[in-house]
Amino acid sequence: MLKQLTLTALAALALTTAQAADDGWVSLFNGKDLSGWKSNEEVPGVFTVENGELKVSGGRCHLFYMGEKGDAQFKNFELKLKVKTTPGSNSGVYIHTQYQEKGWPDKGYECQVNSTHTDPKKTGSLYGVVNILALLDGQKEPEGGRHIKVPLAPSTDGEWFDYTIKVEGKHITIAVNGKVTVDFTEPEGWDPAKDLKNMPGRKLSEGTFAIQGHDPKSTTYYKDISVKVLP
Repeated sequence: MLKQLTLTALAALALTTAQAADDGWVSLFNGKDLSGWKSNEEVPGVFTVENGELKVSGGRCHLFYMGEKGDAQFKNFELKLKVKTTPGSNSGVYIHTQYQEKGWPDKGYECQVNSTHTDPKKTGSLYGVVNILALLDGQKEPEGGRHIKVPLAPSTDGEWFDYTIKVEGKHITIAVNGKVTVDFTEPEGWDPAKDLKNMPGRKLSEGTFAIQGHDPKSTTYYKDISVKVLP
Protein backbone atom coordinates (compact mmCIF):
# COMPACT_ATOMS: atom_id res chain seq x y z
CA MET A 1 0.00 0.00 0.00
CA LEU A 2 2.83 2.38 0.91
CA LYS A 3 4.60 1.57 -2.36
CA GLN A 4 1.43 2.33 -4.32
CA LEU A 5 0.98 5.68 -2.54
CA THR A 6 4.63 6.58 -3.21
CA LEU A 7 4.26 5.81 -6.92
CA THR A 8 1.03 7.83 -7.06
CA ALA A 9 2.70 10.80 -5.36
CA LEU A 10 5.66 10.65 -7.74
CA ALA A 11 3.33 10.49 -10.75
CA ALA A 12 1.42 13.52 -9.45
CA LEU A 13 4.68 15.41 -8.89
CA ALA A 14 5.85 14.59 -12.42
CA LEU A 15 2.55 15.80 -13.87
CA THR A 16 2.71 19.05 -11.88
CA THR A 17 6.27 19.67 -13.06
CA ALA A 18 5.31 19.03 -16.69
CA GLN A 19 2.37 21.41 -16.44
CA ALA A 20 4.56 24.10 -14.88
CA ALA A 21 7.08 23.76 -17.70
CA ASP A 22 4.36 23.92 -20.35
CA ASP A 23 3.43 27.56 -19.73
CA GLY A 24 2.76 28.38 -23.37
CA TRP A 25 5.97 30.29 -24.10
CA VAL A 26 7.87 29.31 -27.25
CA SER A 27 11.43 30.41 -27.97
CA LEU A 28 11.92 32.03 -31.39
CA PHE A 29 15.71 32.47 -31.24
CA ASN A 30 18.05 29.62 -30.31
CA GLY A 31 21.11 31.80 -29.61
CA LYS A 32 23.21 29.76 -32.06
CA ASP A 33 22.08 30.73 -35.55
CA LEU A 34 19.21 32.32 -37.49
CA SER A 35 17.11 29.16 -37.83
CA GLY A 36 13.50 30.12 -38.45
CA TRP A 37 14.41 33.66 -39.47
CA LYS A 38 14.99 35.19 -42.92
CA SER A 39 16.85 38.40 -43.72
CA ASN A 40 15.78 40.31 -46.81
CA GLU A 41 19.50 40.97 -47.39
CA GLU A 42 18.91 44.56 -48.46
CA VAL A 43 22.31 45.06 -46.82
CA PRO A 44 24.12 41.71 -46.46
CA GLY A 45 25.60 40.73 -43.12
CA VAL A 46 23.55 43.01 -40.88
CA PHE A 47 22.30 40.11 -38.72
CA THR A 48 24.83 37.88 -36.98
CA VAL A 49 24.84 35.70 -33.87
CA GLU A 50 27.59 36.28 -31.31
CA ASN A 51 27.83 34.87 -27.78
CA GLY A 52 24.22 33.75 -27.83
CA GLU A 53 23.03 37.21 -28.90
CA LEU A 54 21.57 38.55 -32.13
CA LYS A 55 23.73 41.45 -33.29
CA VAL A 56 22.08 43.97 -35.63
CA SER A 57 24.64 46.26 -37.25
CA GLY A 58 25.54 47.83 -40.56
CA GLY A 59 22.58 49.34 -42.43
CA ARG A 60 18.91 49.16 -43.31
CA CYS A 61 17.77 45.56 -43.38
CA HIS A 62 14.99 43.49 -41.82
CA LEU A 63 14.99 40.02 -40.32
CA PHE A 64 11.61 38.26 -40.47
CA TYR A 65 10.52 35.34 -38.33
CA MET A 66 9.32 32.64 -40.74
CA GLY A 67 9.12 29.59 -38.48
CA GLU A 68 10.13 26.04 -39.32
CA LYS A 69 7.76 25.80 -42.30
CA GLY A 70 8.18 29.39 -43.48
CA ASP A 71 4.58 30.37 -42.82
CA ALA A 72 4.58 31.83 -39.29
CA GLN A 73 1.46 33.87 -38.51
CA PHE A 74 0.38 35.45 -35.24
CA LYS A 75 -2.74 37.38 -34.31
CA ASN A 76 -3.17 37.56 -30.53
CA PHE A 77 0.09 37.09 -28.63
CA GLU A 78 2.57 38.30 -26.04
CA LEU A 79 6.14 38.77 -27.27
CA LYS A 80 9.09 39.06 -24.91
CA LEU A 81 12.62 40.12 -25.80
CA LYS A 82 15.74 41.37 -24.10
CA VAL A 83 17.30 44.30 -25.96
CA LYS A 84 20.48 46.34 -25.60
CA THR A 85 21.15 49.57 -27.47
CA THR A 86 24.50 51.28 -28.07
CA PRO A 87 25.15 55.03 -28.39
CA GLY A 88 23.25 56.44 -31.39
CA SER A 89 21.67 53.13 -32.35
CA ASN A 90 18.20 52.78 -33.84
CA SER A 91 16.16 49.62 -34.37
CA GLY A 92 12.65 48.28 -33.93
CA VAL A 93 10.39 45.27 -33.69
CA TYR A 94 7.59 44.91 -36.23
CA ILE A 95 4.37 43.05 -35.46
CA HIS A 96 1.63 41.78 -37.81
CA THR A 97 4.03 42.25 -40.70
CA GLN A 98 5.15 40.08 -43.64
CA TYR A 99 8.34 39.39 -45.54
CA GLN A 100 9.38 42.25 -47.79
CA GLU A 101 12.39 42.38 -50.11
CA LYS A 102 13.46 45.93 -49.31
CA GLY A 103 12.44 49.18 -47.64
CA TRP A 104 10.74 49.80 -44.33
CA PRO A 105 8.04 47.12 -43.89
CA ASP A 106 4.73 48.40 -45.24
CA LYS A 107 2.52 46.08 -43.20
CA GLY A 108 1.99 46.17 -39.45
CA TYR A 109 3.22 48.30 -36.58
CA GLU A 110 6.75 49.09 -35.44
CA CYS A 111 7.66 49.07 -31.76
CA GLN A 112 10.60 51.44 -31.56
CA VAL A 113 14.05 50.68 -30.10
CA ASN A 114 16.06 53.87 -29.63
CA SER A 115 17.77 55.22 -26.53
CA THR A 116 19.99 58.03 -27.89
CA HIS A 117 19.57 58.23 -31.68
CA THR A 118 18.63 61.71 -32.92
CA ASP A 119 15.14 60.49 -33.84
CA PRO A 120 13.05 61.81 -30.91
CA LYS A 121 10.72 58.78 -31.02
CA LYS A 122 12.24 56.59 -28.33
CA THR A 123 12.08 53.01 -27.08
CA GLY A 124 8.57 51.99 -26.15
CA SER A 125 6.90 53.99 -28.93
CA LEU A 126 4.31 52.51 -31.25
CA TYR A 127 6.14 54.29 -34.01
CA GLY A 128 4.24 57.17 -35.58
CA VAL A 129 1.06 56.25 -33.68
CA VAL A 130 1.86 56.79 -29.99
CA ASN A 131 5.34 58.27 -29.69
CA ILE A 132 7.43 58.33 -26.53
CA LEU A 133 8.98 61.63 -27.47
CA ALA A 134 12.26 63.05 -26.14
CA LEU A 135 13.09 66.19 -28.12
CA LEU A 136 16.62 67.48 -28.42
CA ASP A 137 17.25 71.22 -28.13
CA GLY A 138 15.84 72.92 -31.20
CA GLN A 139 13.91 69.89 -32.43
CA LYS A 140 10.30 70.38 -33.46
CA GLU A 141 7.54 67.91 -32.74
CA PRO A 142 7.13 65.49 -35.66
CA GLU A 143 3.84 65.28 -37.53
CA GLY A 144 1.46 62.39 -37.07
CA GLY A 145 0.33 60.38 -34.10
CA ARG A 146 0.01 61.17 -30.41
CA HIS A 147 3.03 62.27 -28.40
CA ILE A 148 3.92 61.42 -24.82
CA LYS A 149 6.77 63.77 -23.93
CA VAL A 150 9.59 62.47 -21.74
CA PRO A 151 13.02 63.88 -20.83
CA LEU A 152 14.85 60.67 -21.76
CA ALA A 153 14.16 57.28 -23.30
CA PRO A 154 13.00 54.54 -20.91
CA SER A 155 16.00 52.45 -22.05
CA THR A 156 19.70 53.09 -21.43
CA ASP A 157 22.59 52.40 -23.80
CA GLY A 158 24.73 49.46 -22.74
CA GLU A 159 22.07 47.93 -20.47
CA TRP A 160 19.78 45.02 -21.29
CA PHE A 161 16.11 45.86 -20.91
CA ASP A 162 12.97 43.74 -21.01
CA TYR A 163 10.70 44.56 -23.93
CA THR A 164 7.15 43.20 -23.91
CA ILE A 165 4.63 43.61 -26.73
CA LYS A 166 1.10 42.31 -26.34
CA VAL A 167 -1.76 42.20 -28.86
CA GLU A 168 -5.28 41.17 -27.91
CA GLY A 169 -7.92 41.92 -30.51
CA LYS A 170 -7.52 45.61 -31.35
CA HIS A 171 -5.52 46.34 -28.20
CA ILE A 172 -1.73 46.84 -28.20
CA THR A 173 0.32 47.17 -25.02
CA ILE A 174 4.06 47.90 -24.95
CA ALA A 175 6.13 47.73 -21.76
CA VAL A 176 9.79 48.46 -21.00
CA ASN A 177 11.19 46.78 -17.88
CA GLY A 178 7.66 46.04 -16.78
CA LYS A 179 6.43 49.62 -17.09
CA VAL A 180 3.74 50.26 -19.72
CA THR A 181 4.73 52.91 -22.25
CA VAL A 182 1.89 52.47 -24.75
CA ASP A 183 -1.70 51.33 -24.21
CA PHE A 184 -3.44 51.73 -27.57
CA THR A 185 -6.72 50.43 -28.90
CA GLU A 186 -7.21 50.69 -32.63
CA PRO A 187 -10.44 52.70 -33.03
CA GLU A 188 -13.40 51.73 -35.17
CA GLY A 189 -12.92 52.90 -38.73
CA TRP A 190 -9.16 53.25 -38.23
CA ASP A 191 -7.68 54.54 -41.48
CA PRO A 192 -3.92 55.04 -41.10
CA ALA A 193 -3.69 56.43 -44.64
CA LYS A 194 -5.60 59.46 -43.32
CA ASP A 195 -4.64 59.49 -39.65
CA LEU A 196 -0.90 58.92 -40.06
CA LYS A 197 1.66 60.46 -42.37
CA ASN A 198 2.96 58.00 -45.00
CA MET A 199 1.99 54.89 -43.00
CA PRO A 200 -1.08 53.35 -44.66
CA GLY A 201 -0.23 49.81 -43.52
CA ARG A 202 -0.22 50.58 -39.80
CA LYS A 203 -3.17 48.43 -38.79
CA LEU A 204 -3.81 45.14 -37.02
CA SER A 205 -4.62 42.01 -39.00
CA GLU A 206 -2.21 39.12 -38.50
CA GLY A 207 1.33 38.38 -39.54
CA THR A 208 4.79 37.72 -38.25
CA PHE A 209 7.59 39.61 -36.47
CA ALA A 210 10.57 41.45 -37.91
CA ILE A 211 13.65 43.02 -36.38
CA GLN A 212 14.98 46.18 -37.95
CA GLY A 213 18.49 47.18 -38.90
CA HIS A 214 18.36 50.95 -39.35
CA ASP A 215 21.56 52.61 -40.56
CA PRO A 216 25.29 51.93 -41.01
CA LYS A 217 26.26 53.48 -37.65
CA SER A 218 23.64 51.59 -35.63
CA THR A 219 24.38 48.51 -33.51
CA THR A 220 21.74 46.84 -31.34
CA TYR A 221 21.56 43.46 -29.60
CA TYR A 222 18.66 41.05 -28.95
CA LYS A 223 18.31 37.80 -27.01
CA ASP A 224 15.75 35.63 -25.19
CA ILE A 225 13.07 36.16 -27.84
CA SER A 226 9.91 34.21 -27.07
CA VAL A 227 6.20 34.35 -27.82
CA LYS A 228 3.02 33.13 -26.16
CA VAL A 229 -0.02 32.74 -28.38
CA LEU A 230 -3.20 34.12 -26.81
CA PRO A 231 -6.79 33.11 -27.60
